[in-house]
Amino acid sequence: MITDLIGIIIWSERPAELADFYSSKIGLAPVSTHGDFTAFEPHPGFRFSIGGAHPDVKGINKDSKRFMLNFLTDDIFADYKRLTEEGVSFIRSPEKESWGGWVATFLDIDGNTLQLMQMEPR
Repeated sequence: MITDLIGIIIWSERPAELADFYSSKIGLAPVSTHGDFTAFEPHPGFRFSIGGAHPDVKGINKDSKRFMLNFLTDDIFADYKRLTEEGVSFIRSPEKESWGGWVATFLDIDGNTLQLMQMEPR
């Protein structure tokens, strides 16, 4: 029986640069780096990793909307402003969703789609 999701790996030809993007722009702190593999642990028991030694990965993501990472924020406008000032290009500025929350969409340096999400206040 599957009981939880414990990790995600993004493979890249530029693992150091991609890990730096998630560290310096998104604000994730690396918990380990081994060669071209960097792991972040945004929650205890959940690993988000960047790896570089996968023989089937070449270039940037050519189907960037197939898989999206959503980052929770408590102030989407402040994070949108900060990331924009740091040179991150958004493909969708913050918009209110029909379910009550807010979403803004951007790409990492390998073309993977990322979203900031601010949930509806309870």
